[in-house]
Amino acid sequence: MDYTLYQLAWFFLIYSFLGWLMETAAAAARKGRLLNRGFLNAPFSPVYGLAAVLFAIFLPELRSAPIFLFIGGALLATALELITGVLLERIFRQKWWDYSNVPWNFNGHICLKYSLVWGVLSLLCLFVGNPLIVTFAGWLPRSVGNILLWVIFILLLIDFLGSGAAVLQLSGSLREPSQISLRWKRLSELLDNAVTRYIQRRMARAYPSLEKERLKTERRQKAAPAQVFAQGCGFYKLACLFFIGALGGDMIETIFCRLTAGVWMSRSSVLYGPFSIVWGFGAVLLTLLLYRYRDRSDSFIFVFGTVLGGAYEYGCSVVSELLFGTVFWDYSHIPFNLGGRINLLYCFFWGIAAVVWLKGCYPRLSALIERLSMRTGKILTWCLVIFMAGNMLISAAAFGRYAERAALGTPPQNGVERFLDQHYPDARIQQTYPNAIFVS
Repeated sequence: MDYTLYQLAWFFLIYSFLGWLMETAAAAARKGRLLNRGFLNAPFSPVYGLAAVLFAIFLPELRSAPIFLFIGGALLATALELITGVLLERIFRQKWWDYSNVPWNFNGHICLKYSLVWGVLSLLCLFVGNPLIVTFAGWLPRSVGNILLWVIFILLLIDFLGSGAAVLQLSGSLREPSQISLRWKRLSELLDNAVTRYIQRRMARAYPSLEKERLKTERRQKAAPAQVFAQGCGFYKLACLFFIGALGGDMIETIFCRLTAGVWMSRSSVLYGPFSIVWGFGAVLLTLLLYRYRDRSDSFIFVFGTVLGGAYEYGCSVVSELLFGTVFWDYSHIPFNLGGRINLLYCFFWGIAAVVWLKGCYPRLSALIERLSMRTGKILTWCLVIFMAGNMLISAAAFGRYAERAALGTPPQNGVERFLDQHYPDARIQQTYPNAIFVS
């Protein structure tokens, strides 16, 4: 990684402030008065800070190709904006921004116009902003810088909790009889003073949809939910789809390697069981983001599946390289590839997979999952979640230890490393991950 954690923290804070400044200035220009457009009371807009951190982690290798850097930045930040918008809508039950009136939008959460703006911002960050911030962080004494970071992040956390409690109370979510809502309600009661009321008034002015949606919610009569396991697109449904996607993806890749390379090759991401984590999370991502559009045309789903799949696969490749110093696939020999991490042909495969998944597989799998009884379904899901969490943890530890042995020849330093060396020798790791390539 080109930047240290200390530098990334400064990127987050400074770009969060600059993003807040840009949004506040734009809102003031439109409305003719100063208006705080941030979720927080402090002058920070975290989505811009997160976008800048993602640019700094995932995009430095594209600096020699500005066009690809622009495209990568646009895709990365657009995905972040989409996920943030969906999460905020699910938590607070209303949209915080709406691009429905802007051409080429996707459910009002993202649009082509602002995706292009994100692409330009990624260029400015990598070529202009980041070098200046790194220089500033280098001038500042490290002890002073660490103290400033801790103080600011603690204040932001307090601000976030207060703003979250106030907005949840404003939107009426605190009235729901769930454990999470009860905890928020207790927190809100502690904060229910002039500060909370100020936050609510500010939010209502900045985001008029919050007050409108709250009034709609109060007028709407809710029917009692049916006792069906994993109904809709919640945690239990997505967890089950993760395991199905991981198992099915491993089988597909194994057969594909047999047909194209003429050999049976392990394509599993973990040491125990034929599970491809990339495919599992890919199934969850496609379902979560495209679930409500499952009735749209095949071409619509294909396009978004192609874009989302390509961005997701690129991100997985970068993360594996950052964590383990290895890449598990290399498409450098395939035309129209980007750094060997993705290529146009396989991006199209992601688009086809999205159509097949949402139009063919998902309806049948969803109905099959919902046939489980509530008790059986929950027990089975949690057993699988615990198994996979342990499986991923031991696989990551074993592969990390294998990387140390291969790169440095470091002898085991403690009981854990001796256990890993004994039970997961090089031969077993190489058999499970035959395509792992160490990089500098």
